[in-house]
Amino acid sequence: MTRIITLFCIFIAQIGFSQTADSYLEKIRNNEALSTAFFQQMPKGGDLHHHFSGSIYAEPLLERAIAEDFYLNLETMEVSKTKPEKGNWQTFSSLKKEGKLDHYQQQVMQTWSAKDYNGSVPSDDLFFDSFQKFEPTIKGHFAEGMLELKKRALAENVSYIETQLSTIPCDMNVSDLAGFNSKLRQAATQKDEKATLKLLDELYKSLEQKEAKKYAVDFNTNFIAKLHKDLKIDDERFTMRYQNFVLRFMDPVDLFKNLTIAFISANSSKLVAGVNIVSPEHGENSMKDYWLHMVMFKYCNSKFPAVKYTLHAGELTLGLVQPEDLTWHINDAIYIAGANRIGHGVDIAYEANSYDLLRNMAKNNIPIEINLTSNEFILKVKENRHPFTLYKEFNVPIVISTDDAGILRTNMTEQYVLLAKRYKDVSYATIKQYVYNSINYSFIQDDSVKKQLLKDLDARFKTFEDKFSKN
Repeated sequence: MTRIITLFCIFIAQIGFSQTADSYLEKIRNNEALSTAFFQQMPKGGDLHHHFSGSIYAEPLLERAIAEDFYLNLETMEVSKTKPEKGNWQTFSSLKKEGKLDHYQQQVMQTWSAKDYNGSVPSDDLFFDSFQKFEPTIKGHFAEGMLELKKRALAENVSYIETQLSTIPCDMNVSDLAGFNSKLRQAATQKDEKATLKLLDELYKSLEQKEAKKYAVDFNTNFIAKLHKDLKIDDERFTMRYQNFVLRFMDPVDLFKNLTIAFISANSSKLVAGVNIVSPEHGENSMKDYWLHMVMFKYCNSKFPAVKYTLHAGELTLGLVQPEDLTWHINDAIYIAGANRIGHGVDIAYEANSYDLLRNMAKNNIPIEINLTSNEFILKVKENRHPFTLYKEFNVPIVISTDDAGILRTNMTEQYVLLAKRYKDVSYATIKQYVYNSINYSFIQDDSVKKQLLKDLDARFKTFEDKFSKN
């Protein structure tokens, strides 16, 4: 990378700084080496669709597992601090003694990330299954990960990350509320929103009595705020904020419990920017309970109207699910849940009344979070199959993001390289607008912080563009 940047600077010197950034991009957009050097140095604003654990590269996670002598499952490449009862597990130290460590290190890297991916397993399975395999190496090491992400962001001129850091720990006993699971699903099957909201109101009152608020307060005070302050994450060059998230595969009561606590947390801390929902959208519970989840967000919004939320919606494609299941997820995320942003949105072309839906997103400034590398790897959707152009044609606000840069072995720079190469009609001015969108449509609660980031972006772009100006 250093050599590429050096060549880039030499080239600029040779042309006598006689071109604008726009005209130079038009000359180089098909040359990945030159465009990588260009976008590496270009200010990139914020990364708004960002999963913390999936953004850590596998190398430091593996180093940690070896250093702490974790157990490795020799079939699945999962790791554990203690030896599980079932499965073929060995410590890394024993593998080293037997001369097998190098062999298994390579297998781990290929299982925890897309490194050397050869199609031996479905790409979506490799991606989603990887989280649970390396998850034990994340626990207790959030600080190292946050600093890694900050360092990498600074190196490629990213000034803001809005990351989905962690679920909120909660040991609340809700076994006495289990009856709500069947009641909520029955109401959802009938699409009876009134009955569903009434049930959620009863459930919410029970969660209040079980002191849901204390879990949010503890998380905000003893985890988010402490880490953020102790690590000095925010400075004049970089800012980070956090999204709470819930897991789609959970049963309704557990998910709503976690969603309620997530909203309370976001409502009471300026460091917590908003709320999200994650896990494979095509999973059994994800599909079965999708409408119910959207109503849950609608309910929580009625309790905490100041809290922003972005939803993974439409991370689906033809063949992954039945055709009829491609027609309504983004619709429900916007019209029922009231999402402030949409993540992925890949199935938009299949959505019912997609033109009206796109016009609604444009009119109400509901941005789409575009994740080019992620959509290509997980869904095999790229180039003119990708709906990027559709969103652009309808003037939907667009932000460019990485999703899970560690697992996918990518970064923000590559997203812009792909964007420029694949979509020839996207000008430098348009790309610059996408960068500004990443700050303007962020969920930063403090207006002064957002204004400072925009001011900083102005200065960064001036410095960058001056490289192409005449002396």
